[in-house]
Amino acid sequence: MSLHPSLQTYADAWTHSVEAISELVTPLAEGEWNWATPCPGWSVRDIVSHVIGLDCEMLGDPRPIHSLPRDLYHVKTEGQRYMEMQVDVRRHHTAPEMTSELEYTIIRRTRQLRNESRDPSTKIRGPLGSEQTLELSMRLRAFDVWVHEQDLRTALRKPGNLDSPGAYVARDLLLQGLPKVVAKKAGAPANSAVVFDVSGPVEFLRTVRVDAEGNGTVDNAPSLGPLATIATDWDTYFRLACGRVSYAAVADRVKTEGDHDLSEAILRNFAVTP
Repeated sequence: MSLHPSLQTYADAWTHSVEAISELVTPLAEGEWNWATPCPGWSVRDIVSHVIGLDCEMLGDPRPIHSLPRDLYHVKTEGQRYMEMQVDVRRHHTAPEMTSELEYTIIRRTRQLRNESRDPSTKIRGPLGSEQTLELSMRLRAFDVWVHEQDLRTALRKPGNLDSPGAYVARDLLLQGLPKVVAKKAGAPANSAVVFDVSGPVEFLRTVRVDAEGNGTVDNAPSLGPLATIATDWDTYFRLACGRVSYAAVADRVKTEGDHDLSEAILRNFAVTP
């Protein structure tokens, strides 16, 4: 047996993004590894450490035994503490150490994926002792690595791959969080609809509908009378949804029509990632 067809999309997306990350960081000088990224509190080195660490966990490696410093201002939750462990343990690693471990981890994970024969519904270890299906875990890895590739591209001023396989995995995952943003966080009224018109390398039109009970759903059918319409480009959309920028910082790249207050509430609460 080989990789299940429903997992191939995520394997391909992960491969494309992680190889792009390797190409981005391999030529970096030592000082460039310390450059800040859009990911709060994390440098270029920290993001690569995170990618290495989580893929090592996918390989079944034990987590490092390490005590976090008390002065990490960006670490506020248990989930963040969990993620920070793999990062902080590598904070003093040199550029050659980082690139070597990244390359070795990619080789090991590629071999694992090539030999993966488990069913997508197989339960595996997730963060904080949770359980996830193999399919969800691979989907989240593809998403995570693509987003962090974009973090690195921003930090290093080397844009690209906005329409790579990982971008479409990210689109679908981010759209799953949109109904909660509209219906719960922004408090859109019952029996209303909000349209999102996104242009650029990844282009789509989606409608979030809020039912009589205040629950939201998303579909690709247009709405004839939306309460609000929000239009922006894909680059702005995913950066807002991933919490990489505030609405105030990109307001000039967003166009709204209809209920102004609702649009503002949606855009101020747009982030769906932890």
